[in-house]
Amino acid sequence: MKLLVVSDSHGDRTALEELKGKYLNKVDAMIHCGDSELTADDPAIDGYSIVAGNCDMDSRFPEKLILEIKGVNIFVAHGHLHQIKSSLLPISYKAKEYDAKFVFFGHSHLLGAEMIDGTLFLNPGSISYPRGGNERSYAIIEENKTGMTVKFLNENHHEISQLTRTFAG
Repeated sequence: MKLLVVSDSHGDRTALEELKGKYLNKVDAMIHCGDSELTADDPAIDGYSIVAGNCDMDSRFPEKLILEIKGVNIFVAHGHLHQIKSSLLPISYKAKEYDAKFVFFGHSHLLGAEMIDGTLFLNPGSISYPRGGNERSYAIIEENKTGMTVKFLNENHHEISQLTRTFAG
C-alpha cells in the first residue's frame, strides 16, 4: 500500500494540483488532513480524501474520515478537535475506537511520525506554511509485508532524508 498525505495547504491550489499530477494513479489514496481553505467542489482537491480544518468554511467537508484501504483502517482528522498541539492521547483514543492502524492529522504545521502500540500517528507538516524551521512538506507512506516506510518530501519532491523512518512489520 502506498499513500500520499498532505495538510494545511491554505488556499494553495498549485501545490495540490502538482501533487495530484505527480501521484494520481501511483498511490492507493491521496489524503488531505484539512485547512485546504477551498470549497468541496474545487477541482484542485478532486481525488483527495479530505477533512475539514479549523480554517475551512465549507460545511460539506466531514470532521473526520475512517477509510479502509486494502483491509487497513485509517483515521483522518485535522487535529484541532483532538488537542494535538498538546498531546496525542485524545486522538489515540479515537484511533483505538476505529481500530486504526494509521492516524493522519495536521493543524500544527509541524511534521512528525510516531508509532504507538502498533499505530502510526503522522502529521505531514504543511505544504504551504510550515512552522518550526521546517520546509514545506508532505508525506508518502509505503507498507508491505516487511514493514512500513515514512518519507517526508519537500515542495520540490526531494526527500527530507533525516526524517525517513522505517518500522518493522
